[in-house]
Amino acid sequence: MDKLIIKGNWNEIAGKLKQKYADLTDDDLLFVEGKEDELLGRLQKKLGQTKESVRDLIQKI
Repeated sequence: MDKLIIKGNWNEIAGKLKQKYADLTDDDLLFVEGKEDELLGRLQKKLGQTKESVRDLIQKI
């Protein structure tokens, strides 16, 4: 499994995700270095997508 690579400023990425998915909260998008899997798990549960789909979504923003 590939590691989640955050390109650019996470706050900017989180803002774009909140625009696209209005039901995401700041807690859903809380990013702590070393806890990427936890972030992916929260987003996976909230968005109803696979971890791979969520990872691809973040990489494309």
